Amino acid sequence: MVATSVKLFRLLVLSYVMLCHGAEASHEHYHTLDKVEPTTVKPMHRTAYHFQPKKNWMNDPNAPMFYKGVYHLFYQFNPYGAVWGNIVWAHAVSMDLIRWIHLKPAIYPSAPFDINGCWSGSATILPDNTPVILYTGLNSLNQQVQNLALPLNLSDPFLVEWIKPVEHNPLMVPSQGLNASSFRDPTTAWLGKDGHWRVLVGSKRRKRGLALLYRSRDFKRWVRSRHVLHSAQQTGMWECPDFFPVAEGGVLKGLDGSAMGEEGVKHVLKVSLDDLKTEYYTLGHYVLEKDKYEPDKEFVDCGSGLRFDYGKFYASKTFYEGGKGRRILWGWINESDSVHDDVKKGWSGVQGIPRSVWLDKTGRQLVQWPVAELETLRGERVDIIQRKLNSGSIVEVPGVKATQVDVEVTFDLKSNPMNQENVEILEEKWFNSPQLACSEMGTSMRSGIGPFGLLVLASKNLEEHTAVFFRVFKSPSRNKTMVLMCSDQRRSSLGKELDKTPYGGFVDVDLADGKIFLRTLVDHSIVESFGGGGRTCITARVYPELAIGEDAHLYAFNYGSVAINISKISAWNMGSAV
Repeated sequence: MVATSVKLFRLLVLSYVMLCHGAEASHEHYHTLDKVEPTTVKPMHRTAYHFQPKKNWMNDPNAPMFYKGVYHLFYQFNPYGAVWGNIVWAHAVSMDLIRWIHLKPAIYPSAPFDINGCWSGSATILPDNTPVILYTGLNSLNQQVQNLALPLNLSDPFLVEWIKPVEHNPLMVPSQGLNASSFRDPTTAWLGKDGHWRVLVGSKRRKRGLALLYRSRDFKRWVRSRHVLHSAQQTGMWECPDFFPVAEGGVLKGLDGSAMGEEGVKHVLKVSLDDLKTEYYTLGHYVLEKDKYEPDKEFVDCGSGLRFDYGKFYASKTFYEGGKGRRILWGWINESDSVHDDVKKGWSGVQGIPRSVWLDKTGRQLVQWPVAELETLRGERVDIIQRKLNSGSIVEVPGVKATQVDVEVTFDLKSNPMNQENVEILEEKWFNSPQLACSEMGTSMRSGIGPFGLLVLASKNLEEHTAVFFRVFKSPSRNKTMVLMCSDQRRSSLGKELDKTPYGGFVDVDLADGKIFLRTLVDHSIVESFGGGGRTCITARVYPELAIGEDAHLYAFNYGSVAINISKISAWNMGSAV
């Protein structure tokens, strides 16, 4: 039924675009797109169910939204090749967030206020149901300014054509005291109870990251607030800020941006750190009378704070889908190979699987989970139930296509009472740097409880593999048990010019029942993992040379000193979304 609906949707989109807009793949006013030489695209390591264009460079997801029954995703795209440059806003539509149809570019350099670049931004749906895009343009003076784009025809269900009203643009310019080269990436706007729209723009002052606040009554004339919404020292440029409300109490639903200052609501401020190419977020409260965001005192407000994803994940963007009452997160997954490799293969950049996001019942962190629509790609299923993993043991999950698989596993520690002698003490240097712990220990250093987890994209003799695993520690100074989650790519490939940095994050889970849950999505060159039911997420890029096709394997392992039980492994062969 799903496949039939998607086919009908694709036929409808293609028919509509050809009838109303012609069959050209490029915008009629962007003539140079027609002169692009064809690129030879190498299929090895391309994904099957993650979002990516047919070729060339892609980075930040822009302005995701759900409008009149259709999902829209715009993204930064280079129509000329597989490296960053010549950026336009490419556009794709879907009816299920998984299977996409690529349309022609929606926004491209064409006016003095964006002639040197059309960079990241967000979508806001106005009360009259008009979608509006705010984006950063690089003007003729190479200054970063904020602009507005509107659909040419609201009766077009796919919003193919967009216009940039010259009488309004630019909306916001870097006024006195602002760095014109550090003024970008406007957020989705929200409407305050005073009738004023508000939006954030990322910036910096020396090494202090800034979330600049602008207000407007009509969405056309914007005035900068005398104070910033929030800032933090020693964080550098804040790219792609995101600011949204979440419901307290572990409610598995999202909130519209208008939920400001209400009982039972917290706020999330996420920023992407240009200096580190990582993101972090804090939880706190939006103080309406001050128009300020105040993080809760327990949260670290710097680059070592909580992250959506502790791996290769950047420039993320959320949107609220009212019909299903959920907030959905998109994030860009960059490559880990060289620029030379990207040019040779003809493509670079992938978007992560869209994730539902909500506040954990503890109120200490967010929870993320792949959208339910992904499960429509699940095919043949393999189960392993109640299997004991003795120290040093490895168990293969048979009968799966290990390059394209969705695997869920529940590890049960109940058989191990976690006596003090079984649990390793967490070194203080690792507490603020879980990535360092993963790097120094890897899978080779045996602990009492751990490492245990999965070996994915593994060759038969394990010359190549990516390890996703847990270790259990005790922290006497904090009087608590701590679970470390790692994704270690150091043996993922025999390739030389690769970033094989191990990633790590702590998983805030209650081990009272002794269970630790892991879900990992493997898609040829992506390993996207969700630990503790989505409390800690790690995404990695890997490029195996041996573990490809039928030569790739999937294993569960335990290299710790203490036996671990597997309550259940379920693995599904995944279909393709293209």
